[in-house]
Amino acid sequence: MCSHYQAIKERERYLKHFSVEPPVDMGKNDVWPCYPATFIRRPRQADVGDEAVPEKESLPGLFGLIPHWATETDIGRQTYNARSETVASKPSFREAWKNAQHCVIPVDAIFEPDWRSGKAIPTRIANSNGEPLGIAGLWSFWKSPKRIVHSFTMLTINADGHELMCQFHKPVDEKRMVVILQPDSYDAWLLAKAQDSMDFMRPCPAAQLIASAPLPVQRSLIA
Repeated sequence: MCSHYQAIKERERYLKHFSVEPPVDMGKNDVWPCYPATFIRRPRQADVGDEAVPEKESLPGLFGLIPHWATETDIGRQTYNARSETVASKPSFREAWKNAQHCVIPVDAIFEPDWRSGKAIPTRIANSNGEPLGIAGLWSFWKSPKRIVHSFTMLTINADGHELMCQFHKPVDEKRMVVILQPDSYDAWLLAKAQDSMDFMRPCPAAQLIASAPLPVQRSLIA
């Protein structure tokens, strides 16, 4: 599971890799649940035939999906990851999954705890070629009395058999990893119908990822 990631700071790099202009407010660079960051989605008006509507857009939102029925945004502290095996039935995610509210979450790296030493050592995992990563997610919006709040979650799959990602999390816990999309499938994911969503729930090859030496972070990954 991923509760901490590094967002992309450089606007030009964001635009070059994802072919979409980031919002003016790009949120935090060091992102934790309920922190502001960005996500990429297909505009809700994209299918009405208006040529002025872009094929995709980047929006600011909170990390941790806030379903429409929530009473406060703090629910995002429990909904930052959605298990692909149960996403269709979990109350927090099932509507976004049913409606194919797909998004791509732009990241520079994710952080996972390496427990092989007996304690959690935060480790940075990034693209081995230095390019950003696009993580498959779901988005939603929540109406507060004063504004509309967008939010998003990362989709995850089992990683027990993954050469790299099986090294993280507690020994007794199931190994999990986020769904990292290939760049040529970003648009396909955004366009995919609900019945095709599971086709994208595949692991990224271990050779495409690199785990750096542990880095100092401001908060514990298990906080």
